[in-house]
Amino acid sequence: MEHPRPARDRIGLLQTVGLVGTIVIALGVGVWAYVLPREFYDHFPSLLGEWISQDGPYNEHLIRDHGAQYLALGAASVAALFWRSQPLYRVLGIAWGSFGVLHVAYHVTHLGHMSTTDAVAQMVVLTVAAVLGIMIAVPPRTREPQEDHALRA
Repeated sequence: MEHPRPARDRIGLLQTVGLVGTIVIALGVGVWAYVLPREFYDHFPSLLGEWISQDGPYNEHLIRDHGAQYLALGAASVAALFWRSQPLYRVLGIAWGSFGVLHVAYHVTHLGHMSTTDAVAQMVVLTVAAVLGIMIAVPPRTREPQEDHALRA
């Protein structure tokens, strides 16, 4: 019989939402960029515009590496669904969060070639992705047992 996890090891709802969100992003971006790099370059993100082809010449190696990076982070996120632990979630949140923040930082300084609509949409999408990554690292609040709290008073 499995024992319940102590409250400090519990995985929070926001962490789970962040994890699932990053998996969805990793699958969509990673598979498309790695398997169909030219189509990714020409049409990403499709419904919201065509952002990548506006930002320089096509480079298959760069696009496939980008896809591989998303697939690697996505694989780690899938693994975290099975090996649920706060240390793993913190490391994964640091990885996704730092990538997301750096990704936003680059793009926010390279919007001049885009229409206002594309620039705003891109910033919203990239910011949401960064926030999802950060959410993975933030553990749920735990309540101290009443006895412990009473002893400190």
